[in-house]
Amino acid sequence: MKYKFTIGLIGLIMSVSLRAQTQPDWNQRLGWSVDALSRVMMHDVVNPPAAARYYAYCLLGAWQYAAGADAAIPDPKMVLRTTIGKKNGGNDYRVTALFSILELGKMMLPSGYMLDTELDKFTADLKQDGMDTARIGRCRREAQATAREVVAWSRTDRYNQLSAKLRYTPKKGEGYWYPTPPAYMEAVEPNWRTVRPMLMDTCNQFSPLPCVAFDKDSSSAFMQLAREVYDYSHKATGDELASAAFWDCNPFAVSTAGHLAIGFKKISPGGHWMAIAGIACQQARLEFSQSVLVQAVLGLTLMDAFISCWDEKYSSNRIRPETVINRYIDPKWQPLLQTPPFPEYTSGHSVVSAASAEVLTYFLGDQFAYRDSSEHLFGLPTRAFTSFRAAASEAAVSRIIGGIHFRDAVDNGVLQGRALGEFIVSKIRGLRVPAFVQK
Repeated sequence: MKYKFTIGLIGLIMSVSLRAQTQPDWNQRLGWSVDALSRVMMHDVVNPPAAARYYAYCLLGAWQYAAGADAAIPDPKMVLRTTIGKKNGGNDYRVTALFSILELGKMMLPSGYMLDTELDKFTADLKQDGMDTARIGRCRREAQATAREVVAWSRTDRYNQLSAKLRYTPKKGEGYWYPTPPAYMEAVEPNWRTVRPMLMDTCNQFSPLPCVAFDKDSSSAFMQLAREVYDYSHKATGDELASAAFWDCNPFAVSTAGHLAIGFKKISPGGHWMAIAGIACQQARLEFSQSVLVQAVLGLTLMDAFISCWDEKYSSNRIRPETVINRYIDPKWQPLLQTPPFPEYTSGHSVVSAASAEVLTYFLGDQFAYRDSSEHLFGLPTRAFTSFRAAASEAAVSRIIGGIHFRDAVDNGVLQGRALGEFIVSKIRGLRVPAFVQK
């Protein structure tokens, strides 16, 4: 009898142990879902401001479900003027939340149909977990209904009116932006400032200090900025060059050979920071609901950061270093990175990275060291960072090293992004959301 009891106890322990080993990693699945969005955006060559908008909306449904299941997570309505109703996914809220991310991507992205493969894989994984078809179906239908609500609200943000705006014409004058080689693309999203912000009150709420005025005199402050960029291209260290490549994040990169132009698809700056958030949430072993909140708030931050930055870009319409250096210093000079197709001031990477770093620092701390492997897809090695702010600082300076921004666009862009990030953190802190502690 004792023998049988021992065997039974061992069997029970092994059964419990086996189930524990096969418990799904919901943070990993969240990261996989967001990464699926990024891959479709790369396929579609979605521009950086539009990519940020997609991240913001595609995480909203998941945030609603997290708030419905976890009393510590505030409802989005507490900070957003949204028409989306409250949700309660019950015990299956994680499943419904992830379905909502993928369903929103399917509905909103130009090639959203590509996410059918991810939806099928997720369904198969759930069945492998032991979830029956009826429960899976209920979760997916609920997620689809929520996705339709989010899409309906997104259609009120004036994004759909952009195509009806007048085509952008570069301003005439020596100090203004003009299309750059090799593709001489037209300006990207010149009317982005008209899109409704998520958390800011207005597009110019965080306008930066004015840029240094254009002056082609060789001794002017402006030409000193240009000379710094030019000199950097000849003295940058190997690690500095590596950092510039790591933070390139240019979806518009093109290689030309004769009449042939080949595009290199890369992740957007916002996509890079979403990947960093995913890495950090998994490393910190946050609860699923906490990870959803971190990444949803980051999505909103990215959207507002691009609206703020793009408002300034098309207010100052500033010339790029490549154009200045080719005209007045060295006609054969080329930047390390390809110049993106929009005005120079302020630096988008500086604004977006500084804002993102403030939000992530609030949630996860100022000494959160991590290893960023998000650029492996593009053949770039992992880079280690001691904090989110350190990463943001490197991202900002990399634009000078890369030859595509002047110093004041970087420094003032950091201040602009930091002010926005602090504003968003103040809103989250006002909801009594505590910082999340690593486990």
